[in-house]
Amino acid sequence: MISKKAASITPSPTLAIDAQFKAMKAEGQDVVGFGCGEPDFDTPEHIKEAAIAAIKNGETKYTPAAGTLRLRTAVAKKFLDENGLDYRPSNIVVSNGAKHSLINAFTAICNPGDEVLIPAPYWVSYPEMVKLADGVPVVINASEEKNFKVCAADLEKALTPKTKAIVLNSPSNPTGMVYTEAELHEIADFAVEHNLYVVSDEIYEHLIYEGKHISIASFNEKIKDLTIVINGVSKTFAMTGWRIGYAAANDEIAKAMASIQSHASSNPNSIAQAATIAALEGGMECVDKMRRQFMKRRDFMVDMFNSIPGVSCKKPHGAFYIMMSIDELIGKTMYGVKINNADDFAKLFLDVAKVAVVPGTGFGVSNYVRWSYATSMDNIVEGIERLKKFLHAEF
Repeated sequence: MISKKAASITPSPTLAIDAQFKAMKAEGQDVVGFGCGEPDFDTPEHIKEAAIAAIKNGETKYTPAAGTLRLRTAVAKKFLDENGLDYRPSNIVVSNGAKHSLINAFTAICNPGDEVLIPAPYWVSYPEMVKLADGVPVVINASEEKNFKVCAADLEKALTPKTKAIVLNSPSNPTGMVYTEAELHEIADFAVEHNLYVVSDEIYEHLIYEGKHISIASFNEKIKDLTIVINGVSKTFAMTGWRIGYAAANDEIAKAMASIQSHASSNPNSIAQAATIAALEGGMECVDKMRRQFMKRRDFMVDMFNSIPGVSCKKPHGAFYIMMSIDELIGKTMYGVKINNADDFAKLFLDVAKVAVVPGTGFGVSNYVRWSYATSMDNIVEGIERLKKFLHAEF
């Protein structure tokens, strides 16, 4: 028999949808996928060349568990130059992707029964990660009317003596919303007042289309000491398969995270670490090109969704996702199937129109589906045309 903890964990719906999409495609079905958050661009050449050079130079051995000193130094410089955050290399822990960094963070700060506040819609893995760390996820609903963001008053209502941390994700997966400086200040003040950790997932920081990214840790030393900043290269540099994420934290937490990682997975891939140095030191021109393409796709999709009767969406300011509301479709019968929630819609949409989207139930909301625009414009046009036909019962 498996453990109670393992039995309580829900599989990732985004990866499940992506696996189903790929299986259908392998069978020769004409399916279009908008599920997985993976840039459709190739990793830039200078990064690939650095990895090849590392192989040829024999950089294929174990490294320190928290990453090479050279990479941790490069990450610290990135934080200083881009975010105004002064960290030493010893405050940096490089992991096998930002997801691994998050697991390390929750494991380092949670005792059994500790509560972690998670605004919804949330990235699907946050609650499961907290449970894996023996914590208790406490979901706070953030409405579309509030641009899917929470404020100190929302956090106050959920606060208990067991509250240990707040999860912050800006730009957000799945909503693409970005917290303003004033909104972040309010949350920072709340965290400091109540001595709460902030796990700040900033993996999409370079994919912002209006405004700019601000790290909550940058306001003062008190909030910096309470914040664990999570980032990585997967989304920014189209390096999803390289599996390099990193975290920055105070001395005690960084040491604990490195110790946990040393027993769980040893060091991150040595070759990918060398490639990441090239990514961080190679300039942002390649990222700017990708961001401009994402912005064009976003604008097109938002305009289209808001012109189609029965669905709608808020315009996201970052990342590469759109949460499409299907509120008007809930309770209706389509193709002989009653749509009770996003799961019903997503399954029917995939079965009938051969379009894969992620139901919002995995993100803590039942009347939205998430579309990723990290795919080609041709796929986007085709997917939207199929949506129109699907909604007009033309299949």
